[in-house]
Amino acid sequence: MAYLAAIHRPSSVRHALKLKFLEEGEECLVVAKANRIEIYTQTADGLHLSHSQAIYGKINMLEKLQPENSPTEHLFVGTDRYMYFTVSWDARKQQLRTEKSYVDQTDKTARDSLAQDRCLLDPTHKFLALQLYDGIVTVVPIAGKGRRKGDPDAGTLGEPALARISDLFIRSSTFLHPRNESVEAPRIAFLFEDNRQKACLNIRVLDYTAGGGGDPGNADLEEVTASRDDLEVGASHLIPVPAPAFGLLILAETSITYWDDVTGQELTHGLEEAAIFVAWEQVDGQRWILADEYGRLYFCMLILEKDRAVKGFKIDMIGSTPRASVLVYLHTGYVFVGSHQGDSQVLRIKEEGSEVVQTISNIAPILDFSIMDMGSRGGESQTNEYSSGQARIVTGSGAFQDGSLRSVRSGVGMEEQGLLGDLDHITDLFALRSAVSSEHVDLLVVSFVGETRVFQFSAEGEVEEQAEYMGLSLSESTILAVNLPHNRLLQVTGTSVLIIDSENGMVVAHWSPLNGKVITAASANPDHLALSVGGVEATVLDLMEDLQVSSRRAFDSEGQIACIHIPEFTSSFCIAGFWHGGTVAILNTGSLETIQTVTVSDEAVSVPRSILLTHLVEAQPPTLLVAMANGEVITFSLDLADLNLSAKKVVILGTQQANFKVLPRDDGLSNVFATCEHPSLIYGSEGRIIYSAVTAEKASCICAFDSEAYPGAIAIATAEDLKIAVVDTERTTHVQTLPVHETVRRVAYSTNMKAFGLGTIRRTLRAGFEVVQSHFKLADEVLFKELDTYQLDEDELVESVVRADLREDSGVMAERFVIGTAYLDDSKENSTRGRIIVFAVTGERMLKVITELPVKGACRALGVVEGNIVAALVKTVVIYTLSANSLRKVASYRTSTAPIDLTVNGNVIAIADLMKSVSIVEYERGEAGLPDKLTETARHFQTAWATAVAQVEENSYLESDAEGNLMVLHRNTNGVTDDDKRRLEVTSEIRLGEMVNRIRTFNVPTSANAVVVPRAFLATVEGSIYLFALLPPSTQSLLINLQNALAPLLPSPGNIPFFPYRAFCNQVRHADEPFRFVDGELVERFLDLEEGVAEEVVKGLQGQGGPWDVDSVRGVVERLRRLR
Repeated sequence: MAYLAAIHRPSSVRHALKLKFLEEGEECLVVAKANRIEIYTQTADGLHLSHSQAIYGKINMLEKLQPENSPTEHLFVGTDRYMYFTVSWDARKQQLRTEKSYVDQTDKTARDSLAQDRCLLDPTHKFLALQLYDGIVTVVPIAGKGRRKGDPDAGTLGEPALARISDLFIRSSTFLHPRNESVEAPRIAFLFEDNRQKACLNIRVLDYTAGGGGDPGNADLEEVTASRDDLEVGASHLIPVPAPAFGLLILAETSITYWDDVTGQELTHGLEEAAIFVAWEQVDGQRWILADEYGRLYFCMLILEKDRAVKGFKIDMIGSTPRASVLVYLHTGYVFVGSHQGDSQVLRIKEEGSEVVQTISNIAPILDFSIMDMGSRGGESQTNEYSSGQARIVTGSGAFQDGSLRSVRSGVGMEEQGLLGDLDHITDLFALRSAVSSEHVDLLVVSFVGETRVFQFSAEGEVEEQAEYMGLSLSESTILAVNLPHNRLLQVTGTSVLIIDSENGMVVAHWSPLNGKVITAASANPDHLALSVGGVEATVLDLMEDLQVSSRRAFDSEGQIACIHIPEFTSSFCIAGFWHGGTVAILNTGSLETIQTVTVSDEAVSVPRSILLTHLVEAQPPTLLVAMANGEVITFSLDLADLNLSAKKVVILGTQQANFKVLPRDDGLSNVFATCEHPSLIYGSEGRIIYSAVTAEKASCICAFDSEAYPGAIAIATAEDLKIAVVDTERTTHVQTLPVHETVRRVAYSTNMKAFGLGTIRRTLRAGFEVVQSHFKLADEVLFKELDTYQLDEDELVESVVRADLREDSGVMAERFVIGTAYLDDSKENSTRGRIIVFAVTGERMLKVITELPVKGACRALGVVEGNIVAALVKTVVIYTLSANSLRKVASYRTSTAPIDLTVNGNVIAIADLMKSVSIVEYERGEAGLPDKLTETARHFQTAWATAVAQVEENSYLESDAEGNLMVLHRNTNGVTDDDKRRLEVTSEIRLGEMVNRIRTFNVPTSANAVVVPRAFLATVEGSIYLFALLPPSTQSLLINLQNALAPLLPSPGNIPFFPYRAFCNQVRHADEPFRFVDGELVERFLDLEEGVAEEVVKGLQGQGGPWDVDSVRGVVERLRRLR
């Protein structure tokens, strides 16, 4: 069984719309990203994301409606599964509310439209026209003002009716603006391509007759009022012109034509330079913004005569942007440019052009990617459970001028602000204010083994080390240093406690343990100090009474004290952790009598080493965090009324103990920084505690350092140095961009060379002609800097790139980059149609061609098997060996159609075929003079248009297809017959809804009680990155039954059911539900359920590896959530 969860949600923008949706009279921007709706409000700083929600379907249509009884507009949404529905905004619940449940327009007898699905809104707001199938227009009436009781409210949608037309291969269509809407019937203009590939135009009249008794009406589009077949061949878009000019604008490659079908007026404006228009947006009745294929933005204006007749055009280029998929005019010169193949932008149009106001990152389409590391570098081993923050993924994103290399990492980001120098063996850090009246700290107390040093920061960020400071003891290590009320400082060392007057530096109070004992742990709030003395005695000192002993207790019988903590917000109790028995005790501060003891772990080696009580989650009791010596972090919810601990949860952060430091937040809550081998930030979000990896490798200790020069910063120490940095307050996806301005089609990464091999394609315009040039580039892994470039031949494109360890003549393995290419001109028979080129990287980090081999087919994919090159050519997979700096063919295998991808494990090669799914072949070296050979051992016999394949387990393969499905195929090597052994069976399948371009596997150790076993990342055309994992037997039943229980409880907007949405679907077969596949996004929504609903869900899970309660199921789901 399999599991799937998104670690980077889709970022491609194909549809967007401006409407008054959230508040009456206030416009917002609605953006569709694959299966997600994002709602942005307009602020002084740009667009602000107000809401994001998933839809059970890929969104391909958006439109706005205004019902009579609603103060806000409604949103019409259409999906790729031929469903549409409407939603409004529920201001009280702050979420989408379904107004009209989904209407399914699936017609298995009709032919899918070859162009994109379209939704047209009648300017009179009486009809919607949907174009889903060739030759069919679905007309949806919009109710007008009713005159009789029981009539539907104005603005609501009626029953759809079908109208057939003879116009096929439609390029563009639009409703025309009526001159007199009370008299004229609606008219629709269709720009289409006839059988001779000529651009033609028909204007048809919509004749609609309403049905009775709830029956759908009749729609007819037979009447053609105007027709043209003399348009420019490159005509692509129709733009309706409103009053006072009326008519149409026809956009073509070399001209823009205004045509009034009523008066017959026609005016053509030739373009100075040819353009392929891709999007347009209306500004007002005379002005439009146009975007073309090459990212150029134009401003088009109609010039009118006094009698409102069109006199001419004015067209100006106003700037360049990423290629636009959609344009939305926001207000007063601001335009949203939504892009599929580049970053989306908000532009401000000015007289001299345009300027970028805001950029919204987009990594789509991901053509290829490489896993740069999994949290371990330089031979270090992976020591803890997988989390997405460990993975750094580098993608080849965008296309042509928008192409780039993107480094993607999910986690809490850290940005370095300054470096104090090489300071090693730091044991702890503390931040102090030199003046109590100051809002910012300016002193950094750095504790070392055997000494303490003090650094003072000026308002400008200058640093000065103080040889002496205010009576602080600098000759020994500091355990604790804090500011106290009344302008005093507290310092705790191993031998003493000091209270110092920060105005004159005088020691006003001193305390030392009796009999020369050592202070091993300390914790303070403004009133009291809790100490562990000698590890066997707890002592509480009153800070307001100059270190008078409030209470003292010896714990010889209970075991030594491992850690102690007194909460910041109360002095009524303190908390101690003990070496013996893995216990934590809540103690009365006044007497140190035990109020409650909790055994936090049954393992003998698991000892509490750090304790912290703080408020993490809004409107919830404080959270007690206990860091264990084995790397676990255990949390409890503490009821302050009776000091009862509940809601125990266990999280594995690593194999070593974590040390906690509080990072205060502005809202009265706190974040907690846990330092261990994989530092993490612990914070509250959406009513839950979130653990997220921090990009602060090798951090040994930290402290909050909110200074005037570095507001909101932290001081962070590693084994070698001390830095000042700023960390994010929560987890986000961090994207680092290297603009390449070429399509990064293939990416390969070498750990030893610390470099990337990139296959790129550049597109330029020369004298109006498009010129394509391909390169292979070497780029540095750290700076993303281009090191060297190899230019391919004219009309030659890079198809595949792989890093390979190849066996040379000496038998030594050498690391090389290998690329496969294809020539665009393959019209000549028996001519060279591609090349395989082997590169070495010199000591100067330059590319050197070792050898090249012309081949008679495009080289679509490459791999390495036993030191030899595996090449997927057209119809053939070939093994080449490198001998005497030349490639020699040693074995081949003929595929069903064309191999599109391959993966190698040992001597087993899995081949993804363009049409015939996956086949498995084994490479065998020849013996006794016999040649090497490739033998097919298994095959998936169903039809599937494969796009990628990867081996995720022994004899198990993950395949993606062009229709957005995922399949796990398994070879049964223990089958009864040979046919059973040769057949790849589907063991899991699901419809992702996005086309996967690449699957990359990884292998990280998992604990014995892991919820899932991560195996691969998947990257899609829409900019999503998914984590694929296998389910161990211990959680299979729980998770699949939890998904089954949640699916009917959690419908998406439009009340679209979950199971049909995720069911496998291609041209051959439609399943009813996903098969043995768990959708992580759905399962994680268990955390959002109300308590009563969650309890009902859990009742149905009993017997599924349980017993289960709400807290234990939440613990499992939270572990899943941390994966991404």
